[in-house]
Amino acid sequence: MAARGSAKSSSAVEKSPATTVDPHEEPSAEWGWHGGFPVGTRVAGWVGAFAVFAMLIGNHEGHTEDLWLLVIGSAMVVGLIWDQVRRRTSWRR
Repeated sequence: MAARGSAKSSSAVEKSPATTVDPHEEPSAEWGWHGGFPVGTRVAGWVGAFAVFAMLIGNHEGHTEDLWLLVIGSAMVVGLIWDQVRRRTSWRR
């Protein structure tokens, strides 16, 4: 009888998944892997910011375009730096 009790308790102590996603809240969970690309998103942000600043090179007659490109590119860089700082100090807040 003791063998049955130990077998029952060992089957109850199975490893459960760390995070589970409810398919009703996230329909894409039924398709398989469900997550994000945090590193890929940051890399794409830096590549995009570089591309915006690279657009400053060109045959612009006026400097209105340059001003918009500088503002948008600077906002992207500030957002990326803010995201990096927030990720490093998230446990302090």
